[in-house]
Amino acid sequence: MSDATLHATDLNPDDFAVQIADQIESFLVAVTEVAKGDEPDSAVPFLLLEVSQLLLAGGRLGAHEDIVPDERYEPDPGFEPDVDELRERLAVMLDPVDVYSEVFDPYEPRKAPVPARISDDLADVIADLRHGMVHYRAGRTTEALWWWQFSYFSNWGSTASATLRALQSLVAHVRLNQPLAELDGLDTDQELMGDETLEFEAGKVMAEEIAAPLGLGRKKVK
Repeated sequence: MSDATLHATDLNPDDFAVQIADQIESFLVAVTEVAKGDEPDSAVPFLLLEVSQLLLAGGRLGAHEDIVPDERYEPDPGFEPDVDELRERLAVMLDPVDVYSEVFDPYEPRKAPVPARISDDLADVIADLRHGMVHYRAGRTTEALWWWQFSYFSNWGSTASATLRALQSLVAHVRLNQPLAELDGLDTDQELMGDETLEFEAGKVMAEEIAAPLGLGRKKVK
């Protein structure tokens, strides 16, 4: 199945596989376009929207009964595009908010948060989704669905969920005028700088270095 036939008119739009493939293809195209950097002012809100929509497809895969591939061993998918360039472009675009804290498994007691990067997460998710898309385009629909479902549970589902939380938190901090606790470039060693001053300075840094370049306007809370 080629790119031209991915959304062929003879395919039933109500078919589960077609709907999942459409949602995944939409995410792949959208994030690839964002990574080009043509519209950096809207990058964060757009990524928030796209990851949210992708997780709807993930939820449907997660709620679906176990999908069993047609063959015991996975067919060779062939060439798969490298994601390193996309990863690097996203990292540059999202600086200085790329790094965030993540709890890998919320059901493991006393797990300390670990640092993660939005750019790394998005690239990893795209690598998983592209792998399944290669099978789908080759007509191996069941193999594609099995891979997307399996990798949703094993990797891209939790990774996308953590990324969504980071993006939502970032947008919320700006929209609700709540300064981030720590920011690169903020000198916390200045003398005579109390908590209120630090909060004010952090707010200025966030407005200048994050909100404006990434197109996140503040809204007053009544």
